[in-house]
Amino acid sequence: MSIGRIQTKKIYEEVTDSLVNMIKSGALKPGDRLDSVEQLAKDFDVSRSAVREALSGMRAMGLVVMRQGEGTFVTKFDATSFTLPINPALLMNQEDVQEIYEIRKILEVGAAKSAALHRKEEDLILLQDAIYAMEKARNDGEIGEEADMRFHMAIAKATHNDVLIHLMSSVSEVMLSVLQETRQVLIYNEQKTVSLIEEHQAIYEAIKERNPEKAYEHMLTHLRNVEKSLEKYMKFRD
Repeated sequence: MSIGRIQTKKIYEEVTDSLVNMIKSGALKPGDRLDSVEQLAKDFDVSRSAVREALSGMRAMGLVVMRQGEGTFVTKFDATSFTLPINPALLMNQEDVQEIYEIRKILEVGAAKSAALHRKEEDLILLQDAIYAMEKARNDGEIGEEADMRFHMAIAKATHNDVLIHLMSSVSEVMLSVLQETRQVLIYNEQKTVSLIEEHQAIYEAIKERNPEKAYEHMLTHLRNVEKSLEKYMKFRD
């Protein structure tokens, strides 16, 4: 049996672990300024170079930010960092697209339910405006995909959950780009557009009534119907 040598942590790693634990415990909060390198070195009883190396690593992890002439600060949580940095051009096969669509479905049915619980009056205005825009696009003989996307993003915004909003935005943009060429043929014919508007209206009414279960079911039905329209383009998993 071959036994590897036990590796002990380096001093700067121990300093890093201590500072990270302070952030996790709340002893250090977002926006707090850390003590100077000299003071931290005294507190931890380590060299200043060990402290500098620990802070450099924490900056690389996005845990602290260093401001010239001001010091080192614990970073604040940024919801915009919660995105899916996916290049649609990399989604080369149907399985990739199916998985992205599945993520979208999971997010959207949950978003509809959450929106019904947390929506405000101004959110209802945005939802209704998006439905009106879809109706206008249909009357003008247009596709109305921008209004469609506006409706779904308005639902995400009605959750008032910044992380969910940014995740929804990135997923929706990827799906819109991937299905751009097939969208008009497979989804947006006259009869289907009328159905989409009716489905959107049902989701809107459930959110307006603050009925999360109904909002969830209407959104799930809506997305399943979209899947049926797309099954010529790809085979979705059951």
